[in-house]
Amino acid sequence: MKKVLFLTLLLFSNFNFSQNQQDIYNIINAVSAERIKSDVQTLVNFGTRNTFSDTISETRGIGAARRWIKKEFETISNTCENCLDVFYQKDFVTKEGNRRVPHDAWVVNVVAIQKGTKYPNRYIIMSGDIDSRASDTMDFTTDAPGANDNASGMAGTLEAARVLSKYKFESSIVYVGLSGEEQGLFGGAGLAKYAKDNNWDIIGVLNNDMIGNIKGVDGVIDNRTFRIFSEPVPANETERQRTLRRFYGGEVDGISRQLARYVYKNTKTYMPEMNPMMVYRLDRFGRGGHHRPFNDLGFAGIRIMEAHENYTQQHQDIREENGIKYGDVIEHVNFAYAKKLTAVNAINLASLAWAPPTPKEVAIGGVVEPSAKFKWDKVEGAKGYKIYWRDTTSPTWDYSRYVGDVSEFTLNGIVIDNYFFGIAAVGENGFESPVVFPNQVMR
Repeated sequence: MKKVLFLTLLLFSNFNFSQNQQDIYNIINAVSAERIKSDVQTLVNFGTRNTFSDTISETRGIGAARRWIKKEFETISNTCENCLDVFYQKDFVTKEGNRRVPHDAWVVNVVAIQKGTKYPNRYIIMSGDIDSRASDTMDFTTDAPGANDNASGMAGTLEAARVLSKYKFESSIVYVGLSGEEQGLFGGAGLAKYAKDNNWDIIGVLNNDMIGNIKGVDGVIDNRTFRIFSEPVPANETERQRTLRRFYGGEVDGISRQLARYVYKNTKTYMPEMNPMMVYRLDRFGRGGHHRPFNDLGFAGIRIMEAHENYTQQHQDIREENGIKYGDVIEHVNFAYAKKLTAVNAINLASLAWAPPTPKEVAIGGVVEPSAKFKWDKVEGAKGYKIYWRDTTSPTWDYSRYVGDVSEFTLNGIVIDNYFFGIAAVGENGFESPVVFPNQVMR
C-alpha cells in the first residue's frame, strides 16, 4: 500500500511539473509582436516623452504617455478581475544641483502589482523606461520618438503584464514604467526607496532598456543574442563580507550575478534558440541603467537588452548627415526580436514567482577533506533542495544534484578547493529559487 501511495504521489508531482512546464511554453507562445508594435507606435506618437516635457496635453509629452500607460494597465486589470493594483509613484526633483534637470518637476512612475497568493510581500520586478530624449538632454521640446530607447522596453513590460495576468503566482510581480532615466535614474531611485521604505522583499529586478534592435553600428545583424548585465557583488556589502571573500571566494557570486545565471539557465532550458550573453559588468562601459538604484540599496537587479546597439539611433535628433540617418524611429525596431526578449522576461518572472523562497543561511565546510559539506535553513514551500557546483573559472552552474527534503548534505568525492557551490530550493511544482552562494563557514 505504501509503495502504491508513493508511486501515486510521484506521478502526481511529475504531472504537476509537466503542467507547469507547459504553462511556460504557453507563455512564450502568447507574447504578441503585433501588440508590442502597436504599443511602441502609440508611445512614439506622443512626439517626445522627455521627463520634463509637456504634462498637460492629451496628445504630446510625458504626461500623456504616462496616463496612457496607466490606462493600459487598468484595462489589463479589468480582464483579470482587477488582479493588478495600478498607481503612480512619484518624487519631486529640482534643478538645483542636477546638471541634467532643466526645471523642477515631478518624476512619475506607473506601477502595476499582481499580488502573489502565498508570498504577497515577495516581489519580482520588470521595468521599462517611459522617457525619451533628443541629442541635448536639456531639450524637452524637440521630437524624441525613442522607439527603441525605450518604447521597446516599456511595450515589453505592458505585454508581459497582459500575458502573465492570466495566471496566478505565489509571489507578487511588479510591472513598472520608470521615468527620469535619461536625466539620472531618478525613477528607479524613487521606486527603490519606496520598496525599501515599505519593506518589500525583492527577489530581483529585470530592467529592460532597448530590446528591439538587431542591426549593430558595427554591421552585425543578430536576432537571437541578448545581453544580461549584472554586478559581481552587492554595492552595500560589509567590510567583513569583503574580507571573507579573499579566503573563501565569491568575487562573481553576488545576488545579482545569481539572478543573471538564473535567467541564462531558464532561457537555455525553454528557449534554446536564444543566445543569452552574460556580461560581467554592472552595465555598459561607463554607463548606467535603472537597475542600478536597486543594486545600490542591496537588491538583486540585472539589465536585459539587445546585444548589438546602433549609436546613430540613440539620443539623436532626427536628421540625415553624410548619408547617415540619425534618430530613434520605429522603422529601426525589430518586433519579432522584441517579442523574443519579452518572452525571456515573462518566463523568468513566472518561474521566479512560482518558485519557493531562497534559503537565507547556507553554510559550507570540508577543508582538507575529500568531500564538501553543506547545511542550510529550510524554507516554506520547498519540497526539496538542489546543490549546484561549477569549476571556479566557469561562468555558469554546470553540475547539480537534487538531495531531497533535508537541511544538510555531504558531496563525497568532491574537493571543496576545486569548485564553487550553491544551494537552490525546489518547489512541489519543480520550479527553483535562484542559487544561494554559501554565506557561512562550518567549523
